[in-house]
Amino acid sequence: MNKIEEPSQDPNEIDEVKENIEVWEDLVNIKELVLALVICSVTTLGGYFIAPNEPPKPLFFGLIGALVGFIGSSILIKPKRRFRVVKDEA
Repeated sequence: MNKIEEPSQDPNEIDEVKENIEVWEDLVNIKELVLALVICSVTTLGGYFIAPNEPPKPLFFGLIGALVGFIGSSILIKPKRRFRVVKDEA
């Protein structure tokens, strides 16, 4: 069976950890979280406000804006998680 071992922390990583917060048992960078929230909010509201004023269209335009914001955020913000797989000695 394989174990996932956490890498040892050097001083640069310790400074990076101080800028992170825990969200749903995962560490995220505060600046990148705020950037992603701003991107998604702007694209969602932009889609909603440019939609025609017929009942289902603002919903669809807002959802498309949210999807565009999510895709844009995932392209701009790369994951920082690293895994090392270590084989058992036994």
